[in-house]
Amino acid sequence: MFVLLSAYITLGIVFVLSLISHNMTVVYATGIVLGLKVLEWIGWAAGLDTLGSHGLNWGIIILTAAILVPIANGTVTFQTMIDSFKTPMGVIAVFAGILAAVAGGGGVSLLKSSPEVVSALIIGTMVGVFFFKGIAVGPLIAGGLTYFILSLYAHFK
Repeated sequence: MFVLLSAYITLGIVFVLSLISHNMTVVYATGIVLGLKVLEWIGWAAGLDTLGSHGLNWGIIILTAAILVPIANGTVTFQTMIDSFKTPMGVIAVFAGILAAVAGGGGVSLLKSSPEVVSALIIGTMVGVFFFKGIAVGPLIAGGLTYFILSLYAHFK
């Protein structure tokens, strides 16, 4: 019973802190999870389970689709992409994108294989969101950075 109540209290605290800090992304996300948790309590467990097992992939699909919109509406053209290699900032951005994608892929693997790291990533993300005006893509990026740092550590160990 305490575990059940603890989840509601923790989600409620995150919800209130998100409202206070005006981070509507976390407000909406927490509201969705609380809503699914209530539905689970009245007998419909499929929603929370489905979000837990597929939500990360859905989020990545939506993020990727949003990133492709400037190509679709003509803001970013093939020539613009070629031109990105002509400036130092563009070259750095290409390499940063490669590093982020590789680290993010490692982060997804890390989150799936080591669930014990999830709570630390959530705490770090919430601190970044609430106190440093960050955005809640932190767990994936933090997972990627954690994967990258652990890989470096294993390499030089």
